[in-house]
Amino acid sequence: MACGPSLFKSDRREVNMNDQTLLLIDGFNLLSRGYFATAYGKSDEQLSKNEKGQYINATRVFFQKLFQLTRNYDVTHISVAWDGKREDTTRNQNYSFYKAQRNDLPKPLIEQYHLTVELLDKLDVHQIAVPGFEADDIIGAFSTSWHENETGQTYIYSNDRDLFQLLNATTSQVLSKKKQEIVYSSDSFQKEFDIHPSQWVDVKALLGDSSDNIPGCPGVGEKSALPLIRQYGNLKQVFKNIEELDPAFNRYKKKLREGEESTWISRELSEIITDIDEVSATDTNALKISWEEEFVLREMNENGIRVKFR
Repeated sequence: MACGPSLFKSDRREVNMNDQTLLLIDGFNLLSRGYFATAYGKSDEQLSKNEKGQYINATRVFFQKLFQLTRNYDVTHISVAWDGKREDTTRNQNYSFYKAQRNDLPKPLIEQYHLTVELLDKLDVHQIAVPGFEADDIIGAFSTSWHENETGQTYIYSNDRDLFQLLNATTSQVLSKKKQEIVYSSDSFQKEFDIHPSQWVDVKALLGDSSDNIPGCPGVGEKSALPLIRQYGNLKQVFKNIEELDPAFNRYKKKLREGEESTWISRELSEIITDIDEVSATDTNALKISWEEEFVLREMNENGIRVKFR
């Protein structure tokens, strides 16, 4: 699944490398949040449909947000990352319990996934799913490559806080919170949490994640996970110094000893993969957007989707 070409006007000057801004969207994260926000308390029959009888409540939110982000951050390149099949991922093959508790998606949401993919194709917006990997990994591979090659600025759009580990001098994350958007840069992250973004995966390993069925270290919660990593730097140093831990953490010694194996497994599951062949082989030009307002509005209107383009 892939498409290509930025800019709202086709005659806009060619951008310099440092002017390029990449928007990476976690496709299912945005689409599913749009779905559940607009489907709450409604039956399938009450959900918005277009004249073709297609559900559009989530797809409308998806494209409204896509165009808003493109305007707000002067985006020149886009890639929408989709999760591959859960059972095909390395994480699930190694640990069958990973995300095992997740229920099947509602039929109207699945139908809108296909509609969204179709419309993105028509708009020539790059989208990609890689067997064996999750959207987080694809986003990690693109953002890391963009940063290492000094291509320009990257904005990640997702409410998944696991992605904090990807923040760096040129990569920020946009989250929606209480009807407003918060942009986390590497600097703002460090100011709030007092650790480097690369240390976030060790905090997550201790905390675990019930939504993904990641166990973490039982008994070690938010009040202790972050302070432990803040003081000792990483998990290796925490467990190396477990017998001489700061007295403030005495109550967690037994929990850490008993939960060490679980914690390392949780770290493996939480760490985002940033080296994916299919991403490395993608030409940067394939991510460039070059849509025309008239064409975009026509496609949206034909599918019953009202959006603000500019």
